[in-house]
Amino acid sequence: MKVTDHIKQAKDTLISFEVLPPLKGKGIEALYKHLDPLMEFKPAFINVTYHRSEHVFKKRADGTFEKVVIRKRPGTESICAAIMNKYNVDTVPHLICGGFSVNETEDALINLRYLGIDNVLVLRGDAAKNETAFEPEPGGHRFASDLLRQVVNLNAGIYLEDDLKSTHKTEFCIGVAGYPEKHFEAPNMDTDLQYLKAKVEAGADYIITQMFFDNARYYAFVDACRSIGINVPIIPGLKPLYSKKQLTVLPKTFHIDLPTDLSNEILKCKTDEEVEKVGRDWLLMQSKDLKKNGVPVLHYYTLGKPHVVASVVKDL
Repeated sequence: MKVTDHIKQAKDTLISFEVLPPLKGKGIEALYKHLDPLMEFKPAFINVTYHRSEHVFKKRADGTFEKVVIRKRPGTESICAAIMNKYNVDTVPHLICGGFSVNETEDALINLRYLGIDNVLVLRGDAAKNETAFEPEPGGHRFASDLLRQVVNLNAGIYLEDDLKSTHKTEFCIGVAGYPEKHFEAPNMDTDLQYLKAKVEAGADYIITQMFFDNARYYAFVDACRSIGINVPIIPGLKPLYSKKQLTVLPKTFHIDLPTDLSNEILKCKTDEEVEKVGRDWLLMQSKDLKKNGVPVLHYYTLGKPHVVASVVKDL
């Protein structure tokens, strides 16, 4: 079922989770162990992230170097299919620009439809670790909006080979990312919102936000979106805090602010166990407030700490 259909049919705020595929060389049992304590809450859907490949240089015997592509986490197609098969829950694979040509993207989309997957979340993705700025794959997309248009075209039966006859139209429900505190590459919030509006006008069906820790930022973001004609569902993305180092890691990595009250409480903590309790209580407070204000879905980034998220959802 499409994410938007879940929202239309819901009588109350829905729950959804986001997970990482297993590292290469690891079995899927680790992912099941991660998901098992969350499934009692009957999530409407589960997002599966994707991380682009990395390039390393390995020295040959003759002293020269060979460029080698490494994918630390294999593709999401099989992971989504496995989750759907085991738990009978809808999945949302992340689709990124980095590391893929347009032909590889089309093949991935075709495979997703063969597997009965109705949803995708379209993202540009991050720059490779050895690059200071994002660079597309040769023959790939530079912007998420270009990737979005490829999915929209496939939904209209338009494939890359324009001589195909009687083509099958896909029916993907397409999500895009929104940034309550602005994408770090956008010159200002107004410009960022215009980019987001262009994606919605191009065919995006809903928005999932970057994590935030101040609900006022989310409400202001929704109001700003509505004021310029963005009327699709806007799903808040939430993450638990569980270690002191996140006070610096999260702002640096995700370009977000942490409220002063939250950071002050964490700075008082002597152990990560104490931080986890503060983070859990803060996440519960956010969740209750958002649910009270009628958000369509509470989307939890569970990476690493599913038990914290499970504890919060149980108390809801």
